[in-house]
Amino acid sequence: MLALLPSPAGEAANLGPLTVHWYALCAALGVVAGLRLTERRYRAAGGRPGLVLDLALIAVPVALAGARLQRVLLDAQLQAALGRDWVEFARVWDGGLGLPGALVAVAPVMWWWCRRRAVTIGPLLAAAAPGLAFGHAVFVWGYWFTQSWYGRPSSLPWAVQISPLLRVPGYQAFSAFQPLFLYESAWDALAGLALIVVIGRFALPGDRALALATGLVAAGWFWVSLLFGAPPRLGGSWGELAISFGVAAAAAAYLLLTSGERGRDRLAALVRQLARSRIPGRLAGSKATPTSRTGARV
Repeated sequence: MLALLPSPAGEAANLGPLTVHWYALCAALGVVAGLRLTERRYRAAGGRPGLVLDLALIAVPVALAGARLQRVLLDAQLQAALGRDWVEFARVWDGGLGLPGALVAVAPVMWWWCRRRAVTIGPLLAAAAPGLAFGHAVFVWGYWFTQSWYGRPSSLPWAVQISPLLRVPGYQAFSAFQPLFLYESAWDALAGLALIVVIGRFALPGDRALALATGLVAAGWFWVSLLFGAPPRLGGSWGELAISFGVAAAAAAYLLLTSGERGRDRLAALVRQLARSRIPGRLAGSKATPTSRTGARV
């Protein structure tokens, strides 16, 4: 039976003097899709137009660096290549980006940026949560072009064909495999729709919205790998499975711990508390002002 998804013609295409790497293009389209949805939702909530794009100028490069660093830490071959040439770190078009690493890297930068510009971070996070899921749904299609995200052999009509040179050792006799990227993309798209409904229906604050989005995306990666892959050689490595499980578990624990505090953004409250703790020292000996009583906005 022929697979519905054939092997791509290549990982890149030459358009005149320009070389287009499909994995990098999918990553870029995912970022654009996520940012556009975030901007639209943030403006609908009363946020300042253009603020999301201003933040993206610093947040996107930092997120890419964190995503790449995660893959470097999990890939011994990539570590060896970096030992010979550090330029390999920037070759994101060859594949190798991890969402948890991106979130860990960009979170403090986003907090700092909002703090410096007196921007309330809660509504921004609530607007960004569905964009995170939809952006990842677009991004994972890059793995079709690199042929690096497939599972067990399959005869299903939607199986994906994998080139012989890119098949895992021991599976050269099979030509079609479970399309993990397709399953994960569908999961993320459904998660994005669910997030829009749940955030609006229950008025989730930014911290809980972000935790829910992160947990859903991580859970999708974990279950798709576990159900349709055969780790560690098919469906990802044990390290990736452990990270996705840990992120999903941490997000679920946070949601449970904050389940009785609807409408309250604990993250924003914590930042305001930190801001207040620094104000008395700066205002020692001076009269109280409205800002000193309420704390700096975040």
